[in-house]
Amino acid sequence: MIRVLLAEDQAMVRGALFALLNLESDIEVLGSAADGEAAWRELQRLKPDVLVTDIEMPGLTGLELAQRIQRHELPIKVIIVTTFARPGFLRRALDAGVSGYLLKDAPAENLAEALRMVHRGGRAIDPQLALEAWSEADPLNDRERQVLRLAGEGQSANDIASQLNLSHGTVRNYLSEAIGKLGATNRIEAYRLARQKGWL
Repeated sequence: MIRVLLAEDQAMVRGALFALLNLESDIEVLGSAADGEAAWRELQRLKPDVLVTDIEMPGLTGLELAQRIQRHELPIKVIIVTTFARPGFLRRALDAGVSGYLLKDAPAENLAEALRMVHRGGRAIDPQLALEAWSEADPLNDRERQVLRLAGEGQSANDIASQLNLSHGTVRNYLSEAIGKLGATNRIEAYRLARQKGWL
């Protein structure tokens, strides 16, 4: 049996995935979580073989969950099921040790097949997205990404500086670097571009 935990913040999607996977004779859904922190607690409690998670969730994102699993060296494979057909997200997911990356508009039977493939030690990546992911590298480093995300959410340089324990000047430098690397004219345009590419 392939033992699965679902992490998805939309109740209807979560319910549909639960019902769909439970129809398979070789897959058992152990439980589900509506946000990243709850999923992290359930992972430790239930010890599934595979986590099926969305990217954007309250608390921890699916990518942050994958990074945590990788950091703690848990023997749990991760499949991301998302609406985000963005190469930047896929690259970051692969860096976080994710074994599967499927789009929500793919045929339903693809998920069960992906679970079997990943459980056997393989990878299940949307082929078109895989091609695009390697065509354009993410120019931002982790700190630039962090600062740009906070700026795009409306925080001032002073707010960002105090939140990240940086000086005001250092925050301005990171923003300026990010804007330059993205070829944008200001922080809002840089944030928008980075979001579109899946780099934030």
